[in-house]
Amino acid sequence: MHYQNILFDLDGTLTDPREGITRSIQFALARLGIDEPDLSQLEHFIGPPLLQQFMHAYGFNEAKAWEAVGFYRERFKVTGLYENQVFDGVFELLETLSVQGRHLYIATSKPWVFAREIARHFDFAKYFRVIYGSELDGTRTDKVELIGHLLAEEGLDPQQTLMIGDRKHDLIGAQRNGLDTVAVGYGFGSHEELAAQAPTFHFETLAEMHAAFL
Repeated sequence: MHYQNILFDLDGTLTDPREGITRSIQFALARLGIDEPDLSQLEHFIGPPLLQQFMHAYGFNEAKAWEAVGFYRERFKVTGLYENQVFDGVFELLETLSVQGRHLYIATSKPWVFAREIARHFDFAKYFRVIYGSELDGTRTDKVELIGHLLAEEGLDPQQTLMIGDRKHDLIGAQRNGLDTVAVGYGFGSHEELAAQAPTFHFETLAEMHAAFL
């Protein structure tokens, strides 16, 4: 694992945001007259851009999907942001990579304003040079565009840069920018979803991934 630059996805890779995201989706749907009592049925919202996921899952047009995103953020920015848990072993991994002198970044479809607050609140912001995310207007929610933007802004060599994520969007975004990829099996993407993208590395557990960097 020779890579100088390591890009991390956030949700499902560094943290388990299941409660905060699904409860905020449930809140948004309720505001639109849709009752979804089973939070597990809303886990497919973790990872992909929310606007597209509302359109795909509920057949909303773009205007109604933006309305749903607005209701989601109403709850998420106050409460859902903090209904989150850092995965066991994340701090140890980040410490190892930092001591090794690697340059760490976050690349998430989540708006950067939320991502930076999560990293600050849970005390892992200190490990990252910059935290990149989308804009609130939806700009750069697409991982291909986001990672391309990050590489250009930071002047990173794709050959020396690795993307770590738990959903196909992470792998596709990285591969289209010429990056090698790590798929992690402890997040929200199924084994089939991740294997279909032929990642460079596939680790089922965070401990396995940590060992590979040692």
